Amino acid sequence: MRNIVLVDAPSNLGLRPPAPGTVPGCHKLAGAMRERGVLRRLGAVEGGVVVPPRYDLGDWREGDGVFNAEAIAAYTAKLADRVEQHVRAGDFLVVLGGDCSIQLGAALALRRLGRYGIVSVDGSADFRHPGNSDRIGAAGGEELALATGRGQRDLTDIEGLGPYVRDEDVRVFGMRDEDEDRAEFTALGISHATVGEIRERGADDLARAAVRTLEVPELDGYWVHLDADVLDPTVMPAVDSPDPGGLHPEELLALLRPLLESSRCVGLNLTIYDPDLDPEGTAGDLLADLLVAALESPAPPFAQT
Repeated sequence: MRNIVLVDAPSNLGLRPPAPGTVPGCHKLAGAMRERGVLRRLGAVEGGVVVPPRYDLGDWREGDGVFNAEAIAAYTAKLADRVEQHVRAGDFLVVLGGDCSIQLGAALALRRLGRYGIVSVDGSADFRHPGNSDRIGAAGGEELALATGRGQRDLTDIEGLGPYVRDEDVRVFGMRDEDEDRAEFTALGISHATVGEIRERGADDLARAAVRTLEVPELDGYWVHLDADVLDPTVMPAVDSPDPGGLHPEELLALLRPLLESSRCVGLNLTIYDPDLDPEGTAGDLLADLLVAALESPAPPFAQT
């Protein structure tokens, strides 16, 4: 049985400031999950913290490309070192973010090791790039595009290893039904399922079908990227973009369990939950309970709070 190792990656470098002179609060996600006892509840091994650079937009202006790009690139390599270490050791890694740009650290690490897939469980596609948008800036909304080689080279080709993941090795779950990136994904052959499609076909069935396509000789394994905004804002309002029409907790759990129980899944990162937007702590409680339930075996019944 693999060790579960818990690593903090409390970077908020990839999000826009919620208000002038402030910084995004998602860097508190890891502390909030630890405060809820996830290390003990998962029976995990302590993996420490990968400390990010300071959040500083400097004199960045719209049109300058991705802000904090130099800091993100440096942090991506630093986080990749930690991820690579544990994947090589055969550990199952749980990385607590942070914004979605931390996914690049896992993607780079796995590219160093071979050919891996990424399963993105996210309320938005995070596929904004210069080919489909003139509002490039926040890497947290662009990380899947960057991981597949779309965007500025200092982020898409770190160590000369870009793209970190091939289009055909990406699976996307949980986009809202009206997400405009659906058409581009279809054209590119990127497998995806919206909330409506997940409900129509069944979360468990869809996840198991995806796992079968990832458990192939061509791939060395895969990573799961989990963004809290895949949940409906009625239960998860504490995110930067709480769009309606998300998954319910029991649906997300049914999706996650088959993805995480495969021996070919090497790790998971959790992103975007912002404790500053959750004064009563109920959304954080739910997220911690869901994370633990998704990784427990056998699965207990999951009660929505």
